[in-house]
Amino acid sequence: MPTPETTFTTHPQPCETIKTTEEQNTGQSRKLYIESYGCQMNFSDSEVIAAIMQQNGFDTTNEVEKADVVLLNTCAIRENAELRIRNRLQHLNSLKKKKPSMMIGVLGCMAERLKAQLLEEEKMVDLVAGPDAYRDLPNLVAEVDEGHKAVNVFLSREETYADISPVRLNSNGVTAFISISRGCDNMCSFCVVPFTRGRERSRDPHSIVREAQALFDQGYREVTLLGQNVDSYLWSSSPDVISILGEQKAIKKGVDLTGIEVVNFARLLEMVAQISPLLRVRFSTSHPKDMNDEVLHTMAKYDNICKYIHLPAQSGNSRVLELMNRGYTREWYLDRIAAIRRILGENCGISTDMIAGFCTETEAEHQDSLSLMEAARYDFAYMFYYSERPNTSAAKRFADDVPLETKKRRLQEIINLQNQLSLERNKLDIGQVQTVLIEGSSKRSEAHWMGRNSANKVVIFAKKDEKPGDYVQVHIQDCSIATLFGESYKAS
Repeated sequence: MPTPETTFTTHPQPCETIKTTEEQNTGQSRKLYIESYGCQMNFSDSEVIAAIMQQNGFDTTNEVEKADVVLLNTCAIRENAELRIRNRLQHLNSLKKKKPSMMIGVLGCMAERLKAQLLEEEKMVDLVAGPDAYRDLPNLVAEVDEGHKAVNVFLSREETYADISPVRLNSNGVTAFISISRGCDNMCSFCVVPFTRGRERSRDPHSIVREAQALFDQGYREVTLLGQNVDSYLWSSSPDVISILGEQKAIKKGVDLTGIEVVNFARLLEMVAQISPLLRVRFSTSHPKDMNDEVLHTMAKYDNICKYIHLPAQSGNSRVLELMNRGYTREWYLDRIAAIRRILGENCGISTDMIAGFCTETEAEHQDSLSLMEAARYDFAYMFYYSERPNTSAAKRFADDVPLETKKRRLQEIINLQNQLSLERNKLDIGQVQTVLIEGSSKRSEAHWMGRNSANKVVIFAKKDEKPGDYVQVHIQDCSIATLFGESYKAS
């Protein structure tokens, strides 16, 4: 049930989803249970964690009562997320009273900020590990086995886990995440991510391509490339040059790049797309200040790069965007929307994040957000009211002065408008024949398939002789705010 601070969205994958491990029995001596909260990056991290722990004597279980080690991979982007973790820890500690040998750990974005409270003051956990310390988990578990509390929240400038082959958790065997970068350098004033995940660094593109190729060979047909800001992805065989200057700055300064391999995000997209035309490629998340036409033209060049972009606006007013330290204006953002429509066409799916009631936001500035939504005509959105996070620039510099009731009212207006826009956008699909990748059975009916089109919209249609992983031509016949409904007539 939504709380007042829950993400309201017409997107089929809300960012406050919880995922747990599934049963895995390979004869290991101990059982691991992981609960993942928050964004896709956290779910991807949990797959890395499972791989590390599997190499160190653990199988996974989907029943927390059977676990020797319980790990909560946490999100700290919203206050409500932290409250949920605390409530969950209280429940787990009641289980631990019945099974004293159970080890409880908190990982991820809450780890650094709340390590002292969780370990020492409230004594709710046995170990704490930050996003760059997952290789150290076996050592931390060993410390707890010896009767000590264990913590590692060190943030690295190099760690990308590029050499670890993730264990796919709760996999449908069709779609998978691949992390291409870690951390963030943007320092948006409302955001804790740079403090919880550290500085941005890009993963070796060849390891990304190898992982995508392996997934394709195993029967997967879609990969999503993940980063806090995928557009700023930049890797070079000479990191001392590129990491300091950046590709374009290096060229302008006359640095000789002869013999140095440079891969930006557009090139990475192309490398993954070239694995096979049967492998769909998605990515998330884009930053408006870094979304360039080169990426859009690469998307247009390859049919298997999905025509969908998540482009968070956060606000439609330039003054508020400056307070948020977003690095662009309303006019810049609308230019990027126009470029997407021009290069990729009107059917390209676009989604956004929108924050209601940021510090000092006036009623007129709220109306600017609504008018931006109408101009962009989003297919779906993640929508929040502003929640001050400790230690962020906004918390230090600005008063959280918009009354809660005003925030809620403005958020509801944003939600109502987005629901209208989503329905209008979906109605445009009626009558079209679209290529849909089948992911599995519909949650509501075993007689129907659930898949997604290129624009990342959920499509439901009756089963015939298809199977998960098939591409199916579907005639769209009806829609709701969040879903398209159709009938298949040709499988390829």
